[in-house]
Amino acid sequence: MKFDILKGAALGLGLTLATFGAAQADMLEDIKSSGEMTFGTEMHYAPFDLLVNGEYEGLCKDLMDEVTKDLGVSPVYNDLPWTSVLPGLEAGKFQMVNAPVTITAERLERYAFTLPIADASVGLLKRAGDDRISSPEDIKGLVVGSQKGSAQLEQLKVFGEEVGGVDTREYSSVDEAYADLAAGRLDAVAGSFPLLGYVASQRPEVFETVTPVFGKKKYFAWVAVKSDETKSLIEEVNKIILKMQDDGRMAKLHEKWLGTAVELPREMPAMN
Repeated sequence: MKFDILKGAALGLGLTLATFGAAQADMLEDIKSSGEMTFGTEMHYAPFDLLVNGEYEGLCKDLMDEVTKDLGVSPVYNDLPWTSVLPGLEAGKFQMVNAPVTITAERLERYAFTLPIADASVGLLKRAGDDRISSPEDIKGLVVGSQKGSAQLEQLKVFGEEVGGVDTREYSSVDEAYADLAAGRLDAVAGSFPLLGYVASQRPEVFETVTPVFGKKKYFAWVAVKSDETKSLIEEVNKIILKMQDDGRMAKLHEKWLGTAVELPREMPAMN
């Protein structure tokens, strides 16, 4: 009987310690202890993420390289289709998504976002010289593509209803949408305006952007799983983002990849 009591007490103590240990789990401590931080992204979203001769480049890589340098750890980047990135995060395949994820009210309920790292307002890309489209409203009745699972696609659908109907096509990758636009199978592509501006600057004989942007003001940020375990990590990354705004690194990298530096919020923007 005495043995059973002692055994029960020891078991209870073990469970208490295990529960306490789980409650105290901290991803930032784990990252610093291992000296490595793992990321998921889609390396086909220029100029934020792209492959050049098999090497990963882009605004998000350069920014996150600076963040991990300040953290004192090495980054490990994983290339996935966009539709697998957020599910991969939730499955624990990596610790953070460094792809540019649009901040939305729905996603804020599900994920832990960093402060904004770029503008994500929605714009349109058309074929160069296509005089049918001079403003966003001109896509009424036309065929417009956007990336499947993106916030830009959802805004396109809403805008399409507002202007009286748009034939919306969904693509697994934006590169496929650009190819169909160039070939005449699409009339326009909807996406984040900085991204479209980069595409037009690289192939001005093929593409033009349409101004102004449409829909609500949006921003890109990075995300982690929303839990107590990631709270300190998000706080530390946010401190580094603000530091990069103050010391000029953010502006320098924006100018390198986007052609211009924009002022970003220093706190999480309100989502209506």
